[in-house]
Amino acid sequence: MGGCARITTRVVGDGALDSVTGRWRGSWALELGGDPTLERAGRAGPSLRELARRLRERGVRELEGPLTITSRTGPAHSRFPSVWSPEFEGQLFAPPVGPVTVHENTVSLTFRPGREVGSPPALVSAYPDGVARMVRIAATTVAGSRRRLSLRSDPDGGWTLLGRVGIARRTVGVSAVAHDPSRLLAIVWSAALERAGIRWVRPGGPVALSHRPAPILAQVESAPLDTIAVEVNRRSLNIGAELMLQHATGNQTAGPALLTRHVRQVAGPAARVSLVDGSGLSVMNRMSALTQVLYLTRYPQQPGHGRFPLLLPANGTGTLRRLRGGMTRGVVHAKTGTLDDVAALTGYLARQDGVLVISLLYNGRRARNARAAEWELFRLLGAEGVDLGGVLETHMGGTSTPRDE
Repeated sequence: MGGCARITTRVVGDGALDSVTGRWRGSWALELGGDPTLERAGRAGPSLRELARRLRERGVRELEGPLTITSRTGPAHSRFPSVWSPEFEGQLFAPPVGPVTVHENTVSLTFRPGREVGSPPALVSAYPDGVARMVRIAATTVAGSRRRLSLRSDPDGGWTLLGRVGIARRTVGVSAVAHDPSRLLAIVWSAALERAGIRWVRPGGPVALSHRPAPILAQVESAPLDTIAVEVNRRSLNIGAELMLQHATGNQTAGPALLTRHVRQVAGPAARVSLVDGSGLSVMNRMSALTQVLYLTRYPQQPGHGRFPLLLPANGTGTLRRLRGGMTRGVVHAKTGTLDDVAALTGYLARQDGVLVISLLYNGRRARNARAAEWELFRLLGAEGVDLGGVLETHMGGTSTPRDE
């Protein structure tokens, strides 16, 4: 598996197609690969609508029975990682993680005030497609322009809008974590089938089954893993990092241990590292600054990995969007690390005389001040910097890659 590999989402089945009626006679299932880019509003990635359309092109016009889901990496369900702080549960940056992932396991809703004071707000848009069926409205339109809206998670997997919104407002956006991704998947898949013109008879589920090989009826693919990695790093997308590790290792639980071993192999005897997740969101992760520098220096020098530095976000983009003053874009490619008592900035800084590999780590109660100092150091060192892509081959043996958008 390399940077050109892709994550697949499939409809698989054992049976036969009735060529006259278009009815699929036999079992069928969604085989999930844990694609963090599946079914996202406003962002690139494959969709369940496209998957359903391809199924329709095959001649399928009718499916029967409950939604069965399988996964190639283990149990076909998603959950909140036990190594993450319980305080993070329900936060948009910490949704359930696992092969059942739709719209990054979040929902995005837009409401407008009701026509008169006292009336409920109206739902204007809902993503992913179909999620509107899972939303109840118990909020109220009030005078003025203030708003205080929230989404309550309901036992059936849906949400109830609570609070109030001023009648003078135009629209209000509200987002929430999908606390039951399997239920969300079933709703979105139903909407996709409906749009594709496929009748779903006696729907139900979802029912998770262990993975077993079956003929592929339809398939969609993600972008190459390198492309996904660029976005995951740029946005610090925790669910994306976790799912990429699961995909790379083919396992939902062994990834952190395998990643720890990999870092030790690359960094050498001086490595001090113990990882418990793929995103760095857990406070139980441990890695020394020296280990990070050794890894970032040595890994790009291995055959086939010369482009690795450019997978990290460039200054002026994503979480480094404010790291611009005095530097042109592309001088720095680095990754931030942020927790309540942690401030980290690690990566590459290109200068005419070579490439600096820098790791700055702070643990303590003054993380905000430490973060400002870390960024200022990068600005000072990068004031006379050059584009990293132009010096990699000379100074690190690397090659160029498409720029981080």
